[in-house]
Amino acid sequence: MARTLRDMNLSKFVAQDIPLFTSLIKDIFPKTLNIPTKVYKSVEEVIRKHLTTMNLVNKPAFFTKCIQLYETAQVRHGFMLVGAAGCGKTTIMNTLTESWSTIPGQLLIKIIKMNPKAIKGQEMYGVMNNISQEWIPGVYSEIWKRANDRKNKHCTWINCDGPVDAIWIENLNTVLDDNKILTLANAERIPMSDNCKMTFEVENLDNASPATVSRCGIIYVSPPDLGWEPLFDTWSKDRAEKKQNCSNEEADWLSTFVTKYIEKPNLQIALQKGYLYMMPCPMIIRVSQFLTLLTAVLLPHLQKQEAVDKKCFELYFVYCLAWSFAGLFEIDDRQRFHREILEKCNAPLPQISAARAQTEKETVFDYCVDYETKTWKTW
Repeated sequence: MARTLRDMNLSKFVAQDIPLFTSLIKDIFPKTLNIPTKVYKSVEEVIRKHLTTMNLVNKPAFFTKCIQLYETAQVRHGFMLVGAAGCGKTTIMNTLTESWSTIPGQLLIKIIKMNPKAIKGQEMYGVMNNISQEWIPGVYSEIWKRANDRKNKHCTWINCDGPVDAIWIENLNTVLDDNKILTLANAERIPMSDNCKMTFEVENLDNASPATVSRCGIIYVSPPDLGWEPLFDTWSKDRAEKKQNCSNEEADWLSTFVTKYIEKPNLQIALQKGYLYMMPCPMIIRVSQFLTLLTAVLLPHLQKQEAVDKKCFELYFVYCLAWSFAGLFEIDDRQRFHREILEKCNAPLPQISAARAQTEKETVFDYCVDYETKTWKTW
């Protein structure tokens, strides 16, 4: 019973509540010291193999979410991956479906994605033309028909990737309950086949009714489950594998500067407490922007097959760090970032006189790295 209570509810909690829930289980079952964990040997093996193949970091919390999704998919025909943007929802689903499909005897799993908020409710399910009385089929209803064709030799996961809204999701209640039938406005009833799953990727369930939530399996993915650290490892491994790195020591330099500028000054907490972003920007998004910008600034050297030394790489690192982590700041906060973060980390900043910094509010944001001289220059 202790194991059932744990496995049925653990996937629904945010990362901060899991220790509390675990403690409650231990209090309720004091004689049960080590609750066993179900092992899915074949599934776990192919997931680990897939993570290695795709250069993804096998983080324990991320791997656990893949297993929780597998367990949910075994007992539910409708389930939701809930979590903030960039927390790894899509990667978790792709990792499971792609690896699960390689198991002998298992049908190939195909994911069909759509954003329900990109179209009107009538365009999603279909509408009757008032003049001709002709039925105009909707996008979702056509996807549903194809996915539930009995002739299909594969399993289809229909994935609604977008905000939950009562306007469109309430019509899926008959799909998500035991009826498993899509009922359209023209009285057509399309049953769900055994080779189809209804899945959702949403940020929150603020606009979902209890009736909808109770019909779905929930897997909550907290930002700490994946974190931002694996992005640097994967970026370095991908570039080394494709031989697109500007130096054989690029990965070591990146690790050194991540420690120097992000980990040691505890940059994430410092920016949350003392700075104001003009729009919300999660840490994972900032890191993604940083790596995209770093890839772009290193591209000219790669095209010229020109090596980059550690000193030049640090200039690019500081440039990308400033724009990806502090680009959404106003001028005053940019000055503080230049003074309180970069200068304290002994970053190789451009030479700015005190007068220009005071009168013209000049900072690192007024400079870029010259590709020829490999030094700072004004825009």
